[in-house]
This record gives sequence, C-alpha cells and structure tokens, in this order.
Amino acid sequence: MTGLSFSLATMSMAPLVAFTLTLGLIRWLIKGTALRILDHPNARSLHVQAIPRTGGVGLISGILASWAFLPPLLPLSIWMGVILLVLVSFADDVLSLPIWVRLLAHIIAAICFSAELLAGEHGWLMASIAAVAITWMLNLYNFMDGSDGLAGGMTLIGFGAYGCAAWLAGNEPFAMMNFSIAAAAAAFLLFNFHPARIFMGDAGAIPLGFLAAALGVIGWTDGLWPLWLPALVFFPFIADASVTLAKRALHGDKFWQAHREHYYQRMVQSGLGHRNTALLAYILMLAAAASAIWAAGHDVVIQLGVGVAWTGIYLVMMGMFDRLWARRWDSL
Repeated sequence: MTGLSFSLATMSMAPLVAFTLTLGLIRWLIKGTALRILDHPNARSLHVQAIPRTGGVGLISGILASWAFLPPLLPLSIWMGVILLVLVSFADDVLSLPIWVRLLAHIIAAICFSAELLAGEHGWLMASIAAVAITWMLNLYNFMDGSDGLAGGMTLIGFGAYGCAAWLAGNEPFAMMNFSIAAAAAAFLLFNFHPARIFMGDAGAIPLGFLAAALGVIGWTDGLWPLWLPALVFFPFIADASVTLAKRALHGDKFWQAHREHYYQRMVQSGLGHRNTALLAYILMLAAAASAIWAAGHDVVIQLGVGVAWTGIYLVMMGMFDRLWARRWDSL
C-alpha cells in the first residue's frame, strides 16, 4: 500500500507502538509465569541471582508489530531470518541447543539475506563477505549482552543513529523503521538497566545483531550512507568482541565458549559495576554514532580520518586497560 495509507503521521505511530507494546509485554513477562525462563548465575555470569531472560521475546514482538504502520520496505529474507533466529534462539534459551544447530541457523539467515540483496547486483564475492560479516555481527551482539543495560543501550543508540542518518538522507519510512527498534529498546531498558529485572536472552540479542547488520547493508544499497557507517555506529561492540575473540584464539582458548574476558566484563569486575560500565559505554556509543553521521556528510579523507581515529582510540583504551588489569591481578 502507498499514499495516504502510509502518510508521515501514520508512520510516526510505529515508534510509539513499539515502545508501548514492548513496555506492556516486558511487564507481563516479568510478572507472569507463562514464560518463566530464568537465567541462573554460573561461574561466567556477572549477576548473582536468577533473572528472567525472556525480554527479547517482548522486544522483538514490539518491533515486528510496529512495522505494520510502515510500507513494506524489507526483503522477504529479513522477515524469514528474524523469525528463524527468534525461534532457534528461544529454543536455545529454554533447551541449550548444540552450538552447530545455532550456528547453522545463523549462517542460513545470513546467506539468504546476502544472496537476495547482494548477489545479483554486487556479485557472489560481496555476498559471501557480507554473509560472514552478518554471521559475526549477530554472534558478537550476543557475546556483548552480558551486563545490565549494555546491549539495550547499544540498540537504542545504534538504531537511533540509523534512523537519524536515514532521515537526513530523506528516507522517512526507513528512518521510522529504525526509530521503532530504538523505541522498543528504550522500553526494554526501563527494566534492564541496573539492577536488571529481565534480560533479553538469545531470542533478543541474536535477531538484533542480524538487524544491525542487515539494515546497515540495506542503507548502503539504498544510497543512504557509506558502507563503513554501520561498522562505526556499532564500533563499541565490534571492537570489544573482535579483539577479545582474537586474543582468546591466539591463547588457544575455546573462543566459542562463554567466558568473562570481554573488556566490559572486566570493567564490571574491576569495581566500576554494571551502572558505571553502562554509562561509560553509552558515552562511547553516542560519540561513535554521532561522529559516523557527521563524517558521512564529508569527503572521503575526513571519513577515513574518523575511522582511523576511532581505531586508535580503542586500541589505546584497550592497551591501557590490559595493563591496569594485569597490575590488579599481580597485586592480589
């Protein structure tokens, strides 16, 4: 449908619906017993009591319902990918599926999207690279969902930045689609900021990682932003997860297993706590997102400079924290 059916006023309802519905569903999931699936503390957890981990069900439901107020913008592979990932990830939250089952679902979703959107116009090499990047993005999003308010804040800020960039580029429907994700994340954060009353679980983190990558690619193919912008917007997550993975692989560790070696996890353990770690992360997220939107309006030299600057900033910060962490353990 087109025309008055999807006027700006109608589309503007989408973020409100996403926020309101997610808010109501999260309240129900916290208080109800129908989906009472708890995340029990273990040796690798940062929380100390059992917390419901079904928040992603409410968050994703609010997002998908809100898109009914928008034109049909997305390829079928995104809808199928999100549904597949929610179902498999929710099953994993309940039953702890084998890693190969989860990874197979991730790869299928990434390949289907890349093949549909990129293979014809950009070639199979680009589609293959995109499939690998999308698979990594949805997994790293899950890896980074381990501290109160962290993944929810990245969702609010990251997709909010997508929305602002799309709006500035003149694509209001795509902007509202991303603002709807940000609005749902805002509702979720009301219950997930420290002390968290609910977690998003794999059923939330995995589909959000998929959407972060897939919508980033769509924004590029539609000419709304350069290809590097999504990577810079989500750079706080990408840098932490990628460097941690590389370090664990070099040390011969089983990097696919749960652990507490991410920089955000060590920040929580070092005494900053969940709240201060999240607040510091929000500052970095906002700065990275704002600089990405600003640089997109300038020439290639400035864009490259911003990317190099952020890479340097994170490498310096990580190096400094590694030294502080080593001194902390040496003093014990």
